[in-house]
Amino acid sequence: MTPRRHFLSSSTALIALPLLESLGFRRFARAAAPAQPPKRLIFLGFGWGVTEPTWYPDSKQTGTNYELPLGLKPLARHQADITVVQGLWNKYSNEGHWGSTMWLTGANRYAQPGQSFHNSISADQVAAAKLGLQTRFASLQFNGSQTGDLSGHGPGLSMAWDVSGKPVGGLNGPVAAFHRLFAKDTTPIEQQRAMLAQKRSVLDAVVDNARALQQGLALQDKAKLDEYFQGIRDIELRLAKEEQWLGVPQPVAPLAEPKPGVNGREEIKLMYDIMIAAMQTDSTRVMTFRQPVNTLLTALDIKVHPHDMSHYHTTLGEKLDASQRRDIAQSELLAGFLDKLKATKEADGSRLFDHVALAYGSNIRTGHELSNCPTILSGGGAGLKLGHHIVAPRDTPLCNAWLSLLHGVGVEAERHGDSTGVLKEILA
Repeated sequence: MTPRRHFLSSSTALIALPLLESLGFRRFARAAAPAQPPKRLIFLGFGWGVTEPTWYPDSKQTGTNYELPLGLKPLARHQADITVVQGLWNKYSNEGHWGSTMWLTGANRYAQPGQSFHNSISADQVAAAKLGLQTRFASLQFNGSQTGDLSGHGPGLSMAWDVSGKPVGGLNGPVAAFHRLFAKDTTPIEQQRAMLAQKRSVLDAVVDNARALQQGLALQDKAKLDEYFQGIRDIELRLAKEEQWLGVPQPVAPLAEPKPGVNGREEIKLMYDIMIAAMQTDSTRVMTFRQPVNTLLTALDIKVHPHDMSHYHTTLGEKLDASQRRDIAQSELLAGFLDKLKATKEADGSRLFDHVALAYGSNIRTGHELSNCPTILSGGGAGLKLGHHIVAPRDTPLCNAWLSLLHGVGVEAERHGDSTGVLKEILA
């Protein structure tokens, strides 16, 4: 039988297929548990920004001796384990309603001539390419259960974007997230294997047809075909993942299945619990959570529209009150998540918190303002300087922080987005 080819040819390069079982990938993916707990990377993002005068610490109080402002007061018990960073931004950002679209990419939306929207790979997907090799899911993307524009995130199916700058699908709400992680596949294994073989056969035919089109294409069309081949490779990777874990049962869920219809504050708490469970079972080591804002406001009995709330500067009053209450609620939820990261033990007795690198924030400061992105870093997994308030030099790229996190979890990227280097101020 002719062995399956190992490369797909694009118009400019050979595109390697994923490491298949014949190349030893299955054995690698199912290797014994690591001698020490693995590193994890988590990004928690929200839209509509924060209340500027009561969320950011006083810029003159840097280092460890700073006072937490009203919006961060619920994090007081974790002050020694969080670092608040001011002065970071994505210099190409120009859309005041997009809290997460470019947050993890730092891309220039006009980078492609003639196109009004362009994105690049997000930091979580850079990490997933390495940290995701040994887990069932290379990464997981979580959203609130209600989709749409009421949470101020902007375009995208989640906070994640692939290597071609295309949106990566997310799981909407706790029920979908729980089922993805822990639902049992009752399809007989031979039928699963046959379905995978059929998918591969179809993919082969598609690739052969695409290759036949390469001759005589214009430069612009060749670029489009290159993008098409990248999409093919992404499908190959997903199929290879399915093959690696074929017949391996899902882990036993360490929490009860969530009930449908939960939203707002309880939804965020549940999603945090599911993220803890995903790490406990080592189902993935890279996660993003695009948090809901509209349902959180509803749960707080706030009647102000989330967009209007973000423009509290104009009228203050109930808009300012809504924005401040939102900040406090989000900080309370984050504090609860940090509690659980610290309380959850690894196999060696260490805390889950000690092996996690966590970023919390938004691409929006407040209103339509995109400089000084709200940024909190935590977790012991990336060698960060914790317990500090840091004001970065003017115009420091937010992607410098992402590059530092990537290096901290063992992903030696040369650069990311518009980064100019690691953010030395946050390194221990």
